Formats: sequence, C-alpha cells, structure tokens
Amino acid sequence: MKMVTFGQLPAVCMTAPDGAEMTIALYGAHLASWKTADGRERLFMSDRSPRDGSAAIRGGVPVIFPQFSTRGTGQRHGVARLSHWRVADSGDGWVELALNQDDVPPTLAAGWPHAFALTLRFTLRADAIEMRFTVTNSGSAPFDFAAALHTYYAVEDFTQTVLEGLPDESPLHFGPKLDNIYAAPPALTLHAGAGKLQLQQQGFTEWVVWNPGAEGAAALSDMADDEWQRFVCVEPARVDKQELAAGATWTGSHTITAGLL
Repeated sequence: MKMVTFGQLPAVCMTAPDGAEMTIALYGAHLASWKTADGRERLFMSDRSPRDGSAAIRGGVPVIFPQFSTRGTGQRHGVARLSHWRVADSGDGWVELALNQDDVPPTLAAGWPHAFALTLRFTLRADAIEMRFTVTNSGSAPFDFAAALHTYYAVEDFTQTVLEGLPDESPLHFGPKLDNIYAAPPALTLHAGAGKLQLQQQGFTEWVVWNPGAEGAAALSDMADDEWQRFVCVEPARVDKQELAAGATWTGSHTITAGLL
C-alpha cells in the first residue's frame, strides 16, 4: 500500500502481484479506480467531478450512509461520502478504512446525532475486487439507517449494455434513462462491450440500477453532457432505513469479478 493523491485528496493505492490496482480516496472512503490485471479501468469517473473535498465525488463507488437519496429528513445520500475516513488496517492485497461520529464535519453531524462506527474493507483478488461494509451501533439506543455502494461501471456504450439476473426484468437492455429498484438476487451479470462483470452481494436487500440519460446528464454540473453514454450504476443497497439495536453490527458485501464473454 502507498499513499497517493486523487486530485487534491489524499488516497491509498494498492497493486496486486498480477498487476491489478485500486485507488481509494480517504474522502468518502471512495473507490476512485479499479484496474484489472489487463490494465483495463472498470469504473467510470466523470471528468468534471470535484476532487478537492468541496462536494461528493461523481463516479467510482460512493458510500451511501445513513440515508439513501431523499428517503428521510437528513443529508441526501448521507454523511459518509462527505467525511474524511481513516486508514484503520491493511494487509496483503487489502486495506480497511474507518469512520465514526467524531469524523463527521460538524455541519453534517447535527443531522445525524448517533454514535456509530463504520469500516469498509477493500480486497483485491484475481480479476476481482471485494468491498465489505460494516456498520456498528456504538451508542446506547437503536437507530435506523440505509446503506448502498453506489457503483459506477465503465461501459463502451450504455445503449448496448445488458444486465442479466434480475428477478422481474432479465435480460435488461438499456436505452432511456432509468432509476429502478429491484429485489436482490445474490448475483447479476453485466455485459459491457468486450467483457462481462459478475456482481455479487450479501447483506443488502436490493439492487438499484441508474443512469440519468441525456437530459439528466445535461442538468448535472459535475457531469459532461455526453458522459451518460459511458456508464451504468448497479448498486447493492438497502434503500429503506432499518433499525440497528444498540451494540449491534450489520455487514454488507459486494464482489465484482471480471471475465471475457
């Protein structure tokens, strides 16, 4: 593991023996890049994304906690992606970042007055990456929370990308904008150009599939008008807040495996 920068943000970079590489910004515990051993970047990052901590990063894997979107009265998509995490531990091919209530900026902490501890462990495997997200209620009273790993996958052409494995709509052929929530089978297959990705999750309850389309991209200041064609978001999530008892822990994992068609 080595310390690097992502824009103006401190980040950690790790390279596996086979050449695979991941870069994680400490701001938001944000996976900014994952390259497989063939050197291919598997995640999308907007060219217009802020990289200085002034706003959430657009692309990669934003960490959603404790609220999904506007499904609550707190900060949209929560405070985790807007806070600076700490490197808690690392080993051969993995690194773990941590966040608790004391790390949250005061302007955001007022909207989330609970004691908590988060860890997010990233592990590089052969042609795969695993993200293991753990939430602990370290306070004396229960709290409700939602969570997601809002993964932006790089694709050659959004309109030619296909997702298989959804219970209600498989295969899903992409075209217009979409923002859909599906019950969570444990695994999906994303066909994107010359390759495919196997997506697996445990602990979450849904898959959220999103792309803003041309009109939506044009309305986003941190995305170029044509960038919607280069990604699709398929994210493991629990979109509705569920209770976590005092002293209890929840864990959700997401594993992405790359392969050829």
